[in-house]
Amino acid sequence: QVQLVESGGGLVQPGGSLRLSCAASRSIESIYAMAWYRQAPGKQRELVARIKSDGSTDYADSVKGRFTISSSTAAKAVYLQMSSLKPEDTAVYYCNVVTWSPRDYWGQGTQVTVSS
Repeated sequence: QVQLVESGGGLVQPGGSLRLSCAASRSIESIYAMAWYRQAPGKQRELVARIKSDGSTDYADSVKGRFTISSSTAAKAVYLQMSSLKPEDTAVYYCNVVTWSPRDYWGQGTQVTVSS
């Protein structure tokens, strides 16, 4: 069973930066896309950023220009560089991997809190 483990969350002041990482416990074949979602208290989980196997990326409008998603096949990992963080970015961030099968894998989540 593949496990996804996120790291890098924490408390940061508005305007600050964080880099989230998500590592898979073993290789995942036929990946269609890797993504980051987030869920704030009382809100639905939403897509933050996605990177497909062809290298194309998608971002939520609210994070465009501030967040950057990247991946490393060798490291079996996906990253989210977050800059110019705002209080409204506060949420639990989840890593997601979807394969062509299709199979859907989720991490356990990492808390990001943006507050002064």
